Amino acid sequence: MPYQRWPFWPLAFLLFSLLHSLISSVNAFEVPIIDTDYSRQICSGMWGGPSAYINVTFDNTSQGNLAMVIYEWADVKYLGKETTPDVDDGLPKTYVCTSSAVVAGYCTRDQLGRFILDLPAGKSLNETSFWSARVELPESPTDSRTSGLWDNPAGNPTPPSSNYTSPWRHRSVEDVHLSKRQVTPIPANQFLEYSAPIHYPVTKTGFYCVVAIPFTVQSPTARGADTDVPFHPSYKGSVLFRNTFNGQLPATDYPKVIFYFVMFIVYATFGLLWGWFCYRHIHELLPIQYYLSGLVGLLVIEMFANWAYYRYLNAHGRSTASTVFLIVVAILDAGRNSMSFFMLLVVSLGLSVVRESLGRTMLKCQGLAVAHFIFGILYAIGIVELELESTSALMLLLFIIPLAFTLSAFLLWIMYSLNATIAHLRAKKQRYKLKMFERLYYILLLTVVVIAIFFVVSSMSFSGRLAEDYAAKTWRLRWWLLDGWLALLYLTGFVLIAFLWRPSANNRR
Repeated sequence: MPYQRWPFWPLAFLLFSLLHSLISSVNAFEVPIIDTDYSRQICSGMWGGPSAYINVTFDNTSQGNLAMVIYEWADVKYLGKETTPDVDDGLPKTYVCTSSAVVAGYCTRDQLGRFILDLPAGKSLNETSFWSARVELPESPTDSRTSGLWDNPAGNPTPPSSNYTSPWRHRSVEDVHLSKRQVTPIPANQFLEYSAPIHYPVTKTGFYCVVAIPFTVQSPTARGADTDVPFHPSYKGSVLFRNTFNGQLPATDYPKVIFYFVMFIVYATFGLLWGWFCYRHIHELLPIQYYLSGLVGLLVIEMFANWAYYRYLNAHGRSTASTVFLIVVAILDAGRNSMSFFMLLVVSLGLSVVRESLGRTMLKCQGLAVAHFIFGILYAIGIVELELESTSALMLLLFIIPLAFTLSAFLLWIMYSLNATIAHLRAKKQRYKLKMFERLYYILLLTVVVIAIFFVVSSMSFSGRLAEDYAAKTWRLRWWLLDGWLALLYLTGFVLIAFLWRPSANNRR
């Protein structure tokens, strides 16, 4: 059959489409806000800087009054006033100035409809991160996107589009100047009539919260009616967290983009070195080295897929396409783990060194690898889709325990088999092979110790996940506890083991 070249243009178009989907992006992480939400507080970690800000936007159907505050979590201790033990609601603090709060002496009548800020003596409001006001929402149209910052309801001309079109490029000077806007000014009476998105610059990195509490007032038209019915606010809008980076990822997840790109470069470099060793000793290669070569290729693909997945999330946010992408990444990750443990197990059992075939034991090894592969997919999807603060402990255990069981089975079987193989080689006085397997034993033992230490550290960290300040304290390091350290541990162990089994002129000894 004559050799046929694969058409270039379909492949080029496919690559162009993939790159276009990765680099097309909006510029911020956006959270919807509505009056029916159970939680009135929206928080997110933010990487601060001259271009970072928070925009709070309400659509044209919103109406009523809100007590609103924006602040950095370090100042939460100043929010609200300590409540005396004999009050009916039993709450430790009173946060909003209401009629009952005025009667109790927690605030004055001039502060009705606003958050109560209990600052210590000598500390001014300008020394804190608070932006607080009573916001009235008239029925007036505003845009809920970032461009709403520029759209005046009276109808100003639309500014020209930015030169910045891709998260892969550095932002131009004009873009930096556009983001240097002042915080939305508050009138002297701290009563703000909403007419444009509320803008809050974020100059310092931290954990920022937006709180909007509906404030019920008596409708002026209802006072003359037969029945005096209070008017309840209704609102719908969005809170836009614009970080110093461009994209829709929360600040807590953005380090993964950089991390997986670095890991991709590291594995690709290692793959080139491994390929060079294989080429030099191609006639002395062992079957296990062919398997290792396949695993190296899988690792390069997996790291690229992880990086591309988070780039896609950053560009487009969560969607059906991102879910499909996540499943592909989860399959690659689970396949890598299962293949790695399977190879370690058959090597520890002495395949091709002590015995030519494992017989029915090979079927058991394959069954354990398949189970670990399935549970690995479920775990990989769970840690991305589940929210630690709101997910029950039972649900978390359903994702963790099956994988922990197969992982423990692999580790125990590997260590038991490795000890048996070492004893066999020591009895046969095959010193060169014995030295390799003893080093493999020490590498695995060190890995188990590190895993045990990090398991204790992670358990201590996640034990406080229901605490009010858990997210504020851990948002910068959560990606490291969930993904980072395991990826680096695997890289270290894999490189050390691959170095032991690297192709050389002494392969057949």
